[in-house]
Amino acid sequence: MQEDQNKTASNADTEPPEAPLPPEQLISLKNRIFIIVASLLALFLAALDALVMGAAMPSIVAHLGGLHLYSWAFSSYLLSRAVALPLFGKLCDLYSSKKLFNVSICIFLAGSVSAGISQNMTQLILSRVIQGIGAGGSFALTYIVLSDISSPENRGKMMSIASFVWGVASVLGPTLGGFIVNYFSWRWIFFINIPVGAVSLLGIFFYLIETREKREAVSIDYLGMLTLSSSILALLIAFLLAGRSYPYLSFQIVGLFAVAAAAGLAFYHVEKRAKEPILSMDFFKLKRFRFGNGAAFFASFAIFSLFSFSPLFIQGALGKTPAQLGLAMMPLSLGWSFGALACGQLVNLIGKRTASILGGVLLVFGSAMTLWFSSATSLVVCSIILTVAGLGMGFVSIATLLVVQNSVDISNLGVSTASHQFTRTLGGTIGIGISGSLVTVTFLNALEKVLSLDLQQGMDLELLSRIQQNVGNIFLPEIQTLLSTDVQRALQEAVGHGVMPVFWISLLASIVCLVFAILLPRSDSSE
Repeated sequence: MQEDQNKTASNADTEPPEAPLPPEQLISLKNRIFIIVASLLALFLAALDALVMGAAMPSIVAHLGGLHLYSWAFSSYLLSRAVALPLFGKLCDLYSSKKLFNVSICIFLAGSVSAGISQNMTQLILSRVIQGIGAGGSFALTYIVLSDISSPENRGKMMSIASFVWGVASVLGPTLGGFIVNYFSWRWIFFINIPVGAVSLLGIFFYLIETREKREAVSIDYLGMLTLSSSILALLIAFLLAGRSYPYLSFQIVGLFAVAAAAGLAFYHVEKRAKEPILSMDFFKLKRFRFGNGAAFFASFAIFSLFSFSPLFIQGALGKTPAQLGLAMMPLSLGWSFGALACGQLVNLIGKRTASILGGVLLVFGSAMTLWFSSATSLVVCSIILTVAGLGMGFVSIATLLVVQNSVDISNLGVSTASHQFTRTLGGTIGIGISGSLVTVTFLNALEKVLSLDLQQGMDLELLSRIQQNVGNIFLPEIQTLLSTDVQRALQEAVGHGVMPVFWISLLASIVCLVFAILLPRSDSSE
């Protein structure tokens, strides 16, 4: 009898611990639906607020003044959002996801109220900083929470739904902004966030259940937060200003790059010694983490360059109206959304590496086809090519996110998810900055040749002066109607010539993305 008892005890000691229940069994279907809807509402608002401003800014400037601060109403939001992403990602691995999600939504709503009651441009920009911090938290926590409540094999579908919501926001944003400004007031683009955000807040508060154990002993890496934030801000501001406000080799831009490098180096040394680092340097030793984020960076570099400068080609080189431009660009956002949805459905069948490679191939093909854009290209052809590029980005964004999430332990799910989102933000920002500089230099050189031709002899001197003072004036309908057919044709060719380097650099970035996708390990077990 004693031997049997010892044998039983021995077996109990050697038996593996019981596997934890999958999240789908820990949370009822009703609760899951409420959590998903509440999370997606928060994501929708954060995404919408980055896009709705475009249609409202002319009215805002007319009421508040401060035209010289125009671009900072956009940049301040994007910068603070980029800084908040990795910080909330790390905090979510340490503290309650519910509390952090509620905090991020409250910050966003506070920023929305402040923006809505702004009396000058400075207050609006500060309000947008607050909004951006809340939006960064909502971005990170939406993907983290949806991953937390899903077993690994179902995460692809959840992530694709979130990306689809992003796509819907990108399509609705400009239209909704124009509608609100026309029929209500520009202040309501911010006030409308309050009731929708309140629904999201209540859903998270009442229904979100923690499915992942958080660490009992918490050590906050404040020095890591400071050095990382400083490096991000300096780097992104440098790319936002370089080639526009200041030359790349100016003291201001070189100084910003130097600050970014110094802060980045300090961050590296701080993280090597931190008890609970914001981003462990050991993660970069993992091939899936390294190559997955690398593919996402270059995919975002390519797609955001296309997203930002294809409109310039369509309206400036093809001479299309803003309405036609909107219709031509919509397939890029829709292609991204449907690519993400398709990847979510297929990723378990074809594998994450294969899905990443497929997305890279589509992105390379779409980017390569833009090299054949000319003044004879139709809007239909433009839309088809941009759709292919969008589909590729949809596959890459979801597949690489899943790769990065699975590359680390579940306890670091927040850091891995936020690192992927931050990498995409960084890639897009740098892509737009470099592409903008290329367009400015190339287009100004081409424009100078156009204005030095005999064509200018038939141009009114005042009109010529307006174009030389601000080349953007040539896209105004009232300016276009005053130009002769020959001058219009020459200017359109100059625009096409100016945008062509963007298509080349997008293709190069797409190829690098594909290379990183190919370098991904063939199985999740290999590093």
